Amino acid sequence: WPQPQRIEQLYTSVSHKEIMKVVALTSVVACVSAFAPAARPSATVQMQGVKENMAAAALAGVAIFSPMAASAGDAGNGATIFAGNCAACHAGGNNVIQTEKTLRKEALDSYLEGGRKESSVVYQVTNGKNAMPAFGGRLSDDEIADVAAYVIDQANGDKWDE
Repeated sequence: WPQPQRIEQLYTSVSHKEIMKVVALTSVVACVSAFAPAARPSATVQMQGVKENMAAAALAGVAIFSPMAASAGDAGNGATIFAGNCAACHAGGNNVIQTEKTLRKEALDSYLEGGRKESSVVYQVTNGKNAMPAFGGRLSDDEIADVAAYVIDQANGDKWDE
């Protein structure tokens, strides 16, 4: 098994999309291996250990990487983080620097790279763009996911004007 430091490096160096591909591929291989018909009886005995190992590998992959899966953030917590870090420029879903680039759904659909979804907000908040600074070094991944959940919830529900 990898050392904890190596797992932490994987967490920080591999994108969510890449991780989900590995988890999906591992799961497919494990399922196919587990249910594949045996060609002959002796092969069944030899393959039994392989099937068990593949299933164990799939479960380990899911267990290790599931916290990093594209899980939705906590919009309630995101509201608090937003108020402390984002509201200076984006109060009420507005944008004091580039007024057309608000956080309302129409603007997110038009201007947010990747479209109006949490993963796109996560990318923008983490990396910044144009006048917006990157918050990847200031906020944790969980905090950024929470902010993204809050922003998308507000936009999808037309809640910015409430």
